[in-house]
This record gives sequence, C-alpha cells and structure tokens, in this order.
Amino acid sequence: MLEEKSKSMELGITTFLHTRPDHGGVSPAERLRQAIEEIQLADQVGLDVYAIGEHHRSDYTSSSPAIILAAAACTTKRIRLSSAVTVLSSDDPVRVYQDFATLDCLSKGRAEIMAGRGSFVESFPLFGYNLNDYEELFEEKLELLLKIRTTEKVTWGGGHRQAINNMGVYPRAQQVQLPVWIGTGGRPESAVRAGTLGLPVIFSIIGGMPERFASLVKLYKEAAEKAGHDSGNLQIATHSHGFIADSFEAAAERYFPVMAEQMNQIGRERGWPHYTRNSFEEACDLRGALYVGDPEYVAEKILLAQQNLSLTRFLMYVDFSSLPHRELLRTIELLGTKVAPIVRKELAKQ
Repeated sequence: MLEEKSKSMELGITTFLHTRPDHGGVSPAERLRQAIEEIQLADQVGLDVYAIGEHHRSDYTSSSPAIILAAAACTTKRIRLSSAVTVLSSDDPVRVYQDFATLDCLSKGRAEIMAGRGSFVESFPLFGYNLNDYEELFEEKLELLLKIRTTEKVTWGGGHRQAINNMGVYPRAQQVQLPVWIGTGGRPESAVRAGTLGLPVIFSIIGGMPERFASLVKLYKEAAEKAGHDSGNLQIATHSHGFIADSFEAAAERYFPVMAEQMNQIGRERGWPHYTRNSFEEACDLRGALYVGDPEYVAEKILLAQQNLSLTRFLMYVDFSSLPHRELLRTIELLGTKVAPIVRKELAKQ
C-alpha cells in the first residue's frame, strides 16, 4: 500500500550523534542527553522530523535510535521520530518492528522507520552476518518487515532467518501502518525498489549537485507507476549536511573546519581525496550539496532542491562533535523559526 502523502513539505533534522571525546568532543553519555534537548527544541520551533541514524562505531553513540527517540517521545508533542537509517540487513525485522511500534505507542503515532543498508559495515560482523549476503539480506528482511506491519499473525520463510509460522508480533503500532521509508545513497536499484513497493524514499546527498538525483527520482516515479501506484502521492526526501548562522560568511567560516575534519577522517578510511576549501565553497554554491549560510540563502537552496526533485521532505544533518552544542541548537532554531516559514510561504504561493 502506498504511504499517505504529506500535505506540505516537511523540514527536519538528522543526526548520528557524533562524539569523539579524544578529539575535544563530548562523552557518549553527554551526547545522548544533548540529543533529547535537540528533539525538544526541534518540536518547540515547529520542525516536522527528528531522525537518528544507526551506527556501531566509537565515534558515534547512536547504536539504538529507537531507545533514544523513546526517551523524547513523552516530552514532545508533534515532531515525528525516525531512524535515519535502520541498518535492516544486520537486524531482525521482528525486533525492529517491535521497537518502533513501542515508540509509536509512546509518541501517540509519530514513529517512522527509514530502512537501508547503512553507510558503514561494522554491524555485519558484529551481529554475525556475511557481507557476501549484503543484497539478499536487505531484500529478504525488508520483505519480512513489510509483512509484519500489515499482518498481525505472520507466516514467512526465507534463506537467512528462521521461518515464522502463524505467530503474532506485538505490540502493534498505533498508526494503521507504521511508515517505512527506503534510504539510499543513490543506487538506481534502490530507487526502483522503493517505487515498485510504493514506499517513500530518502536520498542521502552529501556531494555533487542535488539536481543530478533527478534521474533517480524519475526512475522511482516510473517504477511506482508501472507497479500501479499513483506517482502524485509519492513522498520524496533528501538528507544533506548544513549549518545556519546570521550571515553566510559567519556560517561558512565556522563550518568549514568542522566539515573538513569529518570528511577527511572518513576519507582516509575510504580513499577519498583530501577535502579542501575549494571543495567546500563549491558545495556551498546555490547548486551544491551543502546547505550552509544565512536563513534566506538556505531556504533558497531548499526551494531549488524541492523544485528539481519534487521533494516533500528535507532533512538537514548538522551534527559534528567539534561543533559547540549551542551552535547546533542555534541551527535547529533558525531552521524552524526562519527557514521553514520562508519555504512554506513560497510553496503556498505555488
């Protein structure tokens, strides 16, 4: 069944709860407490979504997103609470559903799951999975998760998990169907899968020009139409890095060293070229993938992405341990109180 389309474009925050106390960052315990403060503020300033990505590394403290989100569920009123993403290939779909159904009940129907392979692979050996089964694991477990959310008593069999024979999965979510998004870094196969299943899709765009993802959006919509879904009801989101300050210059000067440190750290692991100031400035251009600047400029970039990619949701990632928490909170505040009203007003005119 196709997910219900959002009535207007949603704006929100993504985080991996970055923490490197050996490099000046806060402790994992403090970063978790900060996350609750961020979710509460995002709710207060009118943002629509707060999403936590699952990671199993020493530099992140987000291995259990549902637990963290549940801690904020009863102290917030409106904001939707999501993973970003749940590494479904190395998890148990039964447990994933139970965790997020519990969160859904606590939050009175505000939980969501973003299902994906994840950008790191540490969880596979950690939970006893073979990377050679990378593709099969995701396809099989997504099938099971979708069956669980629509069927109380489940009968299912696959190649990588013990079969289930007419067993109930509880608790059931408060929402009729717990929303499940497909998260992807830009693989055509993922866009086609999401469209075929009629599921909302979120593209992680951390480099290049967002407009280049238009071809994937086209594939997604074509696959949905071919499968009998109404492409006009599809939900499409992006996740990109960003930082907001009172002026473009202040935002760029503050964020460049933070962004360069993180990109070079991951780049050393993956063989990326050194991240330079020139790379940063190109990404900050109107057509680039970094949403850095004053509220008016960031709103202009979001509106451009919405126009090019038919977005119904935009999520901004601002979380780095070397960024003082007060500045992260300020970005959340500006996104909710300055950027969101501009975006919503402009879209209302259309």
